[in-house]
Amino acid sequence: MAFESRAPELLDAPDIVQVLKVNRLVLARLMAVRLLVIVLLVAVPVVLSRVAESNSILLTLPIVAGVFVFIGTVYRAIYGIRVTQCARVLRDYPLEFHPRVIKKRERRTQYGDVFEVKVTTPGQHGAPLMLAVNAAGRRRWPEGMEDGAWLAGDLPFGGVLVVPGSNAMLFLKPADWDKTARKREEAGPERTARAQRAKLNSRTTYAVMMRSSA
Repeated sequence: MAFESRAPELLDAPDIVQVLKVNRLVLARLMAVRLLVIVLLVAVPVVLSRVAESNSILLTLPIVAGVFVFIGTVYRAIYGIRVTQCARVLRDYPLEFHPRVIKKRERRTQYGDVFEVKVTTPGQHGAPLMLAVNAAGRRRWPEGMEDGAWLAGDLPFGGVLVVPGSNAMLFLKPADWDKTARKREEAGPERTARAQRAKLNSRTTYAVMMRSSA
């Protein structure tokens, strides 16, 4: 693999400003496309109704669809977008390269795809299973992740993965918050305070990060 043959200390960490800029642009494009679809679904039937002087119920169907797309967009923006949360983490934690990120499985939700991953560290065992979502709302697994990624955070609390090259971000939280409780209790005051500043110190209540059984 491209990065495994090189020592982590020889790799150049991504520019955080550029990483956030790229993800905010991706998010803006995603929202713009969805808003354009909503406008077209609402506006076109209204125009056709006035031009044809028709009150056909068929012309109201796209409007109803537009309302549902709008509601879905609002919910996805609230529960599935994690760019702001990632920015907090990147302010408080340095980026460290991890040569192996393993995707165990993925689950599709109405808010976005949730991936179960393990971020391994050479020489260490027992990496916790993490839930990951694309910070900017994309559904697909980022390309290049198999060659390693940059991690900012503290895995018992959560963190951010940044993919080399594309600068795609994944927001992470432990898959089993209760199971990792002991590691957080043993973290010490400095690590705990840092997690609090990054708002990683509590169980997520966001639907996109929750297991279907939660």
